[in-house]
Amino acid sequence: MTITGIGAAIQINTSIRPLQEQRNPDSLNKDCVSPTRRFFPLPGPPSGLISPSTSPTKVAHMLSVRSPEQQAILSGGLITQIHNCRVLRNHAIEYDDVWFQDGRIINPTSLYGLRNSDTRIDAKGMIVAPGLIDVQLNGAFGYDFSFNRSDIDECLDAVSRGVLLQGCTAFCPTTVSSMPETYHTVLPHLGKRPGSLKNGAECLGAHVEGPFMNPQKKGAHEVACLRTAPNGLADFDHCFGLDNLRNYVTYITVAPEVEGVLDAIPKLIKECGVSISQGHSVASSEVSREAHSRGANMITHLFNAMTDFHHRDPGIVGLLGTSNSATVPSKPSTAGHSASESNVEQSEIFYGIICDGIHVHPNAVKIAYKSHSAGIILVTDAMGAMGLPDGQYKLGNLSVDVGSKGELYGKPRAAVIQETSTLAGSIATLIECVRNFKEFTQCSTVEALEAASLHPAQMLGIQRTKGTLDFGADADIIFLSDDLEINKVFVRGELATSETLESAARTS
Repeated sequence: MTITGIGAAIQINTSIRPLQEQRNPDSLNKDCVSPTRRFFPLPGPPSGLISPSTSPTKVAHMLSVRSPEQQAILSGGLITQIHNCRVLRNHAIEYDDVWFQDGRIINPTSLYGLRNSDTRIDAKGMIVAPGLIDVQLNGAFGYDFSFNRSDIDECLDAVSRGVLLQGCTAFCPTTVSSMPETYHTVLPHLGKRPGSLKNGAECLGAHVEGPFMNPQKKGAHEVACLRTAPNGLADFDHCFGLDNLRNYVTYITVAPEVEGVLDAIPKLIKECGVSISQGHSVASSEVSREAHSRGANMITHLFNAMTDFHHRDPGIVGLLGTSNSATVPSKPSTAGHSASESNVEQSEIFYGIICDGIHVHPNAVKIAYKSHSAGIILVTDAMGAMGLPDGQYKLGNLSVDVGSKGELYGKPRAAVIQETSTLAGSIATLIECVRNFKEFTQCSTVEALEAASLHPAQMLGIQRTKGTLDFGADADIIFLSDDLEINKVFVRGELATSETLESAARTS
């Protein structure tokens, strides 16, 4: 049919793609709350729709009578439609399609009668979810962000491209406690950088872990590098350079009980725009609550390198009990609010947890999940051996042995500081942590995936563009099987494979 008035020149395509396959309702997993889906017109625009052959005059007329959103889509690049998939959106997995253009998710209802997709990708019934986000990654594939000072750009490129193929589409490169000259050298290279086939996974800005931490909980950090802040912000300036914090750093891990740190927290947030996480600390419950009240909204690798939970003084772990939300069930967002916006107010505290099966016992993971599921963030805390065989590697200036440590941790492989039993980061991938988390807690697939996508985005305040497939978000997309194996990865709408990454690197 046609419409009259201002849109008289535009013919509406009312054809509906027929359902070509019958679906067995028994095949839907517990996360898939509805077998319904929307179907959109096939490619190959009929008469009246914009196509490459449409005259400039006609295109100009069509743009003049459309909303800004429609104008942007009509004048934009090629449109891709992912179909035959189960989409993670609004805290649920439902049959739907995902459309994207120019690296962003778009609303297909804006296209009715105007434009069809240029390319259709059959997901073959797989789960389509937002790309994963790792906010604590020390290095991988033989590189370390604190040690590889002379070739830091090569380090960032190699890690970014490698983790992208594992389904991690954005991350915070993490530095361990170092001397000031190291920070002044590497931080300018670890600032925000968009994801692409050339760059690999998006760099979200550095996570600076230390050196303002308690030597009693140093973990795999050099004692000689640790510092206090009796002069407040001036000591942070001397160590990092405040301009480096403003321009290249996303968040900092500190021990709030260290001299001068507590008072510096609100100043760091206000003057440098960084987020603050508590970790490597023996802070009491009272001090950790005070740090939280001053703006520290994150806990670094919960349970590791902090005071053990005690019923009279639970320390930093006790912050999980201050949240207004215990277990927030996965459910569609309320009217007028997208999934990326919901639960943020409830998640007053976020906490990273290393679900490699070594750093934290499965029962402890489950306790944390039951206490405050809306704040959990899966992190790898991976170091340079991730993706490589057993051997000797570096974490900062420390030498690390990677190999069979089953007598210590009951796992085939672990990373420990040389000649000690001290854990030195993990060698797990983020998707492995997602699978472990689901197994340890018996949570839903939705919760497991959101703990490594939506939640870290919320913690960093980027949930409108990352960790979600809401309209307008970046087209960072992964295809997964029901057992959460990565099948395909897209970064800003580009399909990432070994071949496409190598081609982009050669032509750059």
